[in-house]
Amino acid sequence: MKDALAPPPRSAPLRVLVTSYRSPPHVGGQGGYVRALTRALAREGCAVTVASGPPYPELDADIALERLPSLDLFSESNAFMALRLRHLASAADRHEWAAHNTGAFGEMTAFALRLEAFMAANAGRFDVIHDNQTLALPLARIARRTPVITTLHHPIAIDRDFAVAGAAPRLGRILSARWHSFVEVQGRAARKLEHFLCVSQASRLAYAQRCGVDPARINVAHNGIDHATYFPDPAVAREEDQIVALASADVPIKGLDVLIEALAVLKREGRIVRLTVIGQLREGQANRALERAGLMDQVTFVSGLTREAIADLYRRCTVFVSASRFEGFGFPAAEAMACGAPVIVSDGGALPEVAGDAGLVTPVGDSDALARALEQLLIDPERRAQIGQACAARAATAFRWEDHARAAMDLYETALAAREGAPVS
Repeated sequence: MKDALAPPPRSAPLRVLVTSYRSPPHVGGQGGYVRALTRALAREGCAVTVASGPPYPELDADIALERLPSLDLFSESNAFMALRLRHLASAADRHEWAAHNTGAFGEMTAFALRLEAFMAANAGRFDVIHDNQTLALPLARIARRTPVITTLHHPIAIDRDFAVAGAAPRLGRILSARWHSFVEVQGRAARKLEHFLCVSQASRLAYAQRCGVDPARINVAHNGIDHATYFPDPAVAREEDQIVALASADVPIKGLDVLIEALAVLKREGRIVRLTVIGQLREGQANRALERAGLMDQVTFVSGLTREAIADLYRRCTVFVSASRFEGFGFPAAEAMACGAPVIVSDGGALPEVAGDAGLVTPVGDSDALARALEQLLIDPERRAQIGQACAARAATAFRWEDHARAAMDLYETALAAREGAPVS
């Protein structure tokens, strides 16, 4: 094992470049992570800049944004015809266009190539780069000149396996595998990079198993949550027999089918409960499962909600459920806990880490066990209140962005010390 290196003392703020190949501010977690991380780093005294491809993040006023435009082919009506003569001179543009038009997802590598050119033109401007899970091979070349720290959220190899297995017919599986071909590239890049900040122990182990990364190189710090939005409000009364879940996509990994079957079990036993799903109902597995179980009139799907409206749902629900088969962290469960909701989670990925000793944990894919856990809480208001209080107390101390930022800064100093060859003090 290598001797530990002590970080050298610094008289100037760390100049941190946070990079993200796309940072949508209102959809998914990428833009939210970039905004929360940069805000926390700035409060800890770092000089922070963001380099992002489109969609671009919404940032605080003191955070600079460097836009690295892509071809943005998903917004083109005819992506094949989007290539122009000027694009041929750019390796990034050529890669993005060729990958997209052959059924692959090439944005990560294209962004990393643009970042490589940006860093060459801005040599010496930044002390460290903190990348948001781009995991593209050009980052290994960038890391030879500027230390790169990579946040690991969720191994996409797991999603790839579920997507390919669930695709039909055979052509669908081939197309799904082609689209996810970037997963193998991410694994190769991860094995070449040195410094990682992972958001859970479960994700750390999954990256080690799926990508061959030495787990000793992966530091763990849970995400924070926005406690100004997600907090308990004793003035808000909880409704009876009202379950809330969040399912951003109708895919097997999210476990919505398990929750639907658990409700069907309760219905067969004579207990009728209502479910509100934060997400959209499309023609797919969830729709068919609801029709088979005769649950359409008990389930409501809502989408386009503000964070404040989501927090209000968490404060009013009887129980929050996350039945996912794998989560690299599990923001919805953590945010529901922060609102004082009693939570039931599966043991998929990091969800038991999030729930800790506060929430209830059931086996992945076990709808009967989920039905029994729901029944326990639905019939026992006193136990619900106790679990809700424990969830709120855990969320208040376990999920803080300042802790995540300080863990990142420790890793920055370690990486810089290793680069500078500082002796142990």
